[in-house]
Amino acid sequence: MPALPILLLLILAFQGTLPCPESCDCPPESGVVWCNQKDLVMIPLDVPRDTRVLYLNSNWITHIPNGAFHGLKQLRELHLADNLIQTIAPAAFRGLSGGLRLLDLSGNQLQRMEVTPFIMLTWVRLELYDNPWHCDCPLQELMRSLPLDPETVEDIVCATATWEEYTGQALAHLLNSGVNFCLSQQRNTDLAMLLTMFCWFTVVISYVIYYVRRNQAESRRHLEYLKSLPLPSKQSSPEDEEEEEDDTLSTIL
Repeated sequence: MPALPILLLLILAFQGTLPCPESCDCPPESGVVWCNQKDLVMIPLDVPRDTRVLYLNSNWITHIPNGAFHGLKQLRELHLADNLIQTIAPAAFRGLSGGLRLLDLSGNQLQRMEVTPFIMLTWVRLELYDNPWHCDCPLQELMRSLPLDPETVEDIVCATATWEEYTGQALAHLLNSGVNFCLSQQRNTDLAMLLTMFCWFTVVISYVIYYVRRNQAESRRHLEYLKSLPLPSKQSSPEDEEEEEDDTLSTIL
């Protein structure tokens, strides 16, 4: 019956016992998947759902895509050391349900890293040593947001830095001594805000000057129009007419 193998596969998938990924080793009922030194260039998509420890060390992986470990809700340790990882997608670790306790990214090619991929990994112990780090504001924020392994945090060294004088120094030591890599970013933000305010102020002043000058021109035109109108003739009142008659009578007499 051709439907029987498919039915069995669905039952196994529902129970969390998917077959072991090709070229990996999955000791029965251990919850451990070994994919070390298998020349993998990408993360396997068919990792068993009941995996608790996943070893992907010493491969050729360069990128961790979104949802790479989706569905591995029982995963406690994720070992990705000694690969060629350069980038990590914002949702790379989504779906781990916050149960991850160890994430080893040491010995890769990471230079910059944002906080976003690690927001949900509140209790994870993150190992980041032996990477060519560029010490800047995002890396500083990551250092202060996550509980890095205290035994390896001193090994996070600035291969390059926002300020060249800090190249080759341990990031933790720099931060403890008061170095703030976010200061230059804050200055740039403040400068941009000041420039924006100056532009708005210039626009407002220009409009006010234009409005005043336009009103002055209209006032001058209105005044010139009034001056061009003929003066109204003076009408004589009855009293003035009587005075004129008296003056005429006096002149005749």
